[in-house]
Amino acid sequence: MSQQQTLRQSVSYSGVGLHSGNRVTMSFHPAPPNTGIRFRRVDLEGKPEIEARVENVSQTNRSTTIAKGHAKIQTVEHVLATFTGFEIDNAFIELDANEPPIGDGSSREYCKLIEAAGIAPQNEKREIYKVTTPLQFESGESMISIFPHDKFKISCTSSDKSGRFSQFFSIEINAETWRHDIAHARTFCFFEEIEYLIKNGLIKGGSLENAVVIRDDAVLTTEPLRYPEEFVRHKILDIIGDLTLLGKPLLGHIVAVRPSHSTNCELARMIQQQMRKPLVAMQTFTPPPTPPSAEPKKQVGDGKAPPTSAPKELIDAFQQGGSLDNMQVMSILPHRYPFLMVDKVTKIEGNKVTAIKNVSINEPYFQGHFPGHPIMPGVMQLEAIAQVAGIQMLKQAENWGKLAYFMAAESVKWRKPVRPGDTLTIEVELTKSRGKIGKAKGICSVDGEPVSEAEVTFMLIDSGAMS
Repeated sequence: MSQQQTLRQSVSYSGVGLHSGNRVTMSFHPAPPNTGIRFRRVDLEGKPEIEARVENVSQTNRSTTIAKGHAKIQTVEHVLATFTGFEIDNAFIELDANEPPIGDGSSREYCKLIEAAGIAPQNEKREIYKVTTPLQFESGESMISIFPHDKFKISCTSSDKSGRFSQFFSIEINAETWRHDIAHARTFCFFEEIEYLIKNGLIKGGSLENAVVIRDDAVLTTEPLRYPEEFVRHKILDIIGDLTLLGKPLLGHIVAVRPSHSTNCELARMIQQQMRKPLVAMQTFTPPPTPPSAEPKKQVGDGKAPPTSAPKELIDAFQQGGSLDNMQVMSILPHRYPFLMVDKVTKIEGNKVTAIKNVSINEPYFQGHFPGHPIMPGVMQLEAIAQVAGIQMLKQAENWGKLAYFMAAESVKWRKPVRPGDTLTIEVELTKSRGKIGKAKGICSVDGEPVSEAEVTFMLIDSGAMS
């Protein structure tokens, strides 16, 4: 097992963001062992940090965006791929805007930064995850799989919907192959997409200086293609960057056909679930310690009743508008798989709570809803709203340890289908709270577009009433 690595010194680079068009300065800084890769928004109050983790992915439309609380970073994949390519485990990435400078559309400029900074070994060991069983995710015409393998290998096929410029490339990724065979591959788009992208403000910083444009059978670029298969090599670059969100090095053979950021991130979530299985199994077969002199209590759900008083870190999160990870959510809600509809809470602000649910193809209801055309049932979105409303109600000290019963739903509207690979954002505002009864309005959205909404009513009861 090799050692963890960081940078020897800090380095900076300035430019414009591809999608936002914002002028931005980005700096790489060394970080202690076990820090991981963390982004820091120095232009925002408190300089909030966002860990490069798949749990923090908020959007995957044409690039990968991570967010935490009110802070977000767009188009993180090219930078993250560079750190994985150079086998750097720990670093702080500071930005004074919401998107890294795009450079020339590849990772070339980021490689120059790391080469200028130098790489420093650290005392802690690297924890490398080796995939144990095959995993696969399909969405439309995109497919991505991973198989057990002793190296980190990617085999990818790329083409447009009409099959133009179909390319295939297969490579084992290490520091040497990254620098010479992948890092210089530039982002690209098809000419017919440009009008839509410009009209929707999605490439405000785009130009032929930082992207390759394909028009019919012609390739528009300021220089010759850097590789015979530059397009598919850039797809591999994106896969490397998105899978960096696992938070640790990976061993496995990835096979992808027309991958997207959405499919890449969904595979990362599936690998993460596989990584957690041994821990879940250990927790399942290990009984919780019984406090001395305490009488055993009858419990419900998965046998873990919520505590009667909130831990200090949860109280702080509620009071300071912070976030709650999955374990903290489960310490509040009694729901468990397959009925827990909240993966994490990203923002707590007054009477409003924002949470996310990563919709995976592994959700059990997709087996019958509908085979060959999986769609998340609307009632599950309604349940997600109710659960987030319950978190909002249960954050009050006097309600801690109680259960929130879903009683009624009004003004329910389902607007668009939710499919595997989507990240469901659930925003809930508590509109009324009187005694044990609460009312809330909730909206579910995907990539910023509302997909459902409802007003829900619920009642709080003592958890002991379920004994």
